[in-house]
Amino acid sequence: MVPQQEPFRFIDEILELDDEHIVATYTFREDHDFYRGHFPGNPITPGVILTETAAQAVVVAFGIALVARESGRNEVEKLLTIFTDCEVDFSGTVKPGDRVTTTGKKKFWRRKKLRAEFEMKLDDGTVVCSGEVSGMGVPR
Repeated sequence: MVPQQEPFRFIDEILELDDEHIVATYTFREDHDFYRGHFPGNPITPGVILTETAAQAVVVAFGIALVARESGRNEVEKLLTIFTDCEVDFSGTVKPGDRVTTTGKKKFWRRKKLRAEFEMKLDDGTVVCSGEVSGMGVPR
């Protein structure tokens, strides 16, 4: 039910999901267009894309699940989950072909607004970014 689609969906799989947390993965394809200019000869995933990746898992997918559990699937279909704010600390780089695992933990959930802390790691355990993201469900 995540509304973002290719080429702007950054969730491949949701590994864990309950009322308190989510764990999702995404592999950055080498053919993503943004790598052509960021940076030629030494491509890395832009921080804004890593932030979007975290938001899609930790705010959008997690928020949709919380709304569905609280109010049912019909209520989810009436809402669009939007990103509202974040605080992110970048501590590593993500190269083309890298897979990241994003873990989000709920800080608060009320009136369809979610705030969660997150951590994004490479498969070798390297933390590439962490912080907090928020979003809310608004009428479509």
